Amino acid sequence: MKSIIRFPLFIILAGLSLASCEKFVSIGYPPTIIGVDDAFSSDVSATSVVVNMYSTMRGTPSLTWTGYAGLLSDELEYTIANPALEEFENNTVSSNNASLANRLWSDTYTFIRQANMAIANISRSSGMTEAGKNQLLGESKFWRAYGLFNLVNYFGDVPLTVSSDEFVNAALGRAPAAQVWAQIITDLKEAKALLPATYVGNSRTRINKHAASAFLARAYLYTKDYANAATEASEVIGSGTYALSDLASTFAAGSNETILQLATFEGFTNLGASYRTASASTAPTFVLKANFTRSFEAGDKRRTAWVDSMTIGNTVLQRINKYKLRVLTTGSTENNILFRLAELYLIRAEANANLNQVTQALADVNLIRTRAGLPNSTATTPAGINAAILQERKVELFGEFGHRWFDLKRTNQADAVLAPIKPGWKSTSVLMPIPSAQIEANPALTQNLGY
Repeated sequence: MKSIIRFPLFIILAGLSLASCEKFVSIGYPPTIIGVDDAFSSDVSATSVVVNMYSTMRGTPSLTWTGYAGLLSDELEYTIANPALEEFENNTVSSNNASLANRLWSDTYTFIRQANMAIANISRSSGMTEAGKNQLLGESKFWRAYGLFNLVNYFGDVPLTVSSDEFVNAALGRAPAAQVWAQIITDLKEAKALLPATYVGNSRTRINKHAASAFLARAYLYTKDYANAATEASEVIGSGTYALSDLASTFAAGSNETILQLATFEGFTNLGASYRTASASTAPTFVLKANFTRSFEAGDKRRTAWVDSMTIGNTVLQRINKYKLRVLTTGSTENNILFRLAELYLIRAEANANLNQVTQALADVNLIRTRAGLPNSTATTPAGINAAILQERKVELFGEFGHRWFDLKRTNQADAVLAPIKPGWKSTSVLMPIPSAQIEANPALTQNLGY
């Protein structure tokens, strides 16, 4: 049991590589790994596998999906010379871009592969309890949906990998985006049905029913199913489990606004590590574009609570100040927040605006504005309210897992907003290219327009 807890990532590798060799020679597993059957033989061992997905998300994927999306939009700048990431900032990403191939594509599919392996083996396990199966299947389906969500938003049509058979997955063509979205919604509905409303532990770092419902509300909004988006958002808001916090503590580990957060063990988050530096003379990896800080209305408390500045030489850099820690400490008072209540109010507002429920939509928008110290919105029509909501999402959710980039794309605002400030912008830049190495390896794949 100790080996699986200490080396959880190798479980999957053992099952794939060693099992395939059995027909040629019988070999034992190295002492630091165990086989797939043993890994899913009990609730405890299977939990170790699923918890590893949280550890994976805490690392490269969460930072990648936030940083690259911020560069692609009108949100972030990259302060370190890096030709691959300069392509993201300039919206001139090539199909040979290493960051595109290794991070957005390969890392995401590796993450989905972990979820697929867990789903397949938990489903057929004979040693797990029913409650254990439900919890871990729900979490695994949520994570698979999250990986697919990012792929479909970055690339559009993508291979839809829901099988643990790598030979099948390796030859898949691109499934229509609508089919990928349907799978995301199916996974989230099943996750919601399997998971309890209570959290495992007290830190809101494991997925529960409300987290699945929050993600489902987002998926319905993106696919313009406004009635269901409003219903799911209302379910989370009305649960009584969450409440808007004051701006100073919104991103604290104990914030009651948090629906799902990723635990960290360094004392600071990976997002904080990208937005802050331990030294006052060193620029952080990502800073806000100067024009972005002008987006805040006069008197918006989010501007002072969540943005600060530092000067390097003669250059003033605007930093994201949502996460404030950047020094290694024992324990942590900040975690990466993946879902929080403010987004659910804005989802419900946008859904109701598109359902012509103007009064309800304005009530939710104004809740967010009131917390920010702003007066009620003066919008009166569905179109005006939608414009107000897009602005609120911009200044509320910046620096958090790609919201701004995805919002510009799904609301068809990317051309209008980005063309004037990005010389390399083309309308086809709303989708990333399929990595050229993937097309060479799999003839079933085709390239996006413009590449």
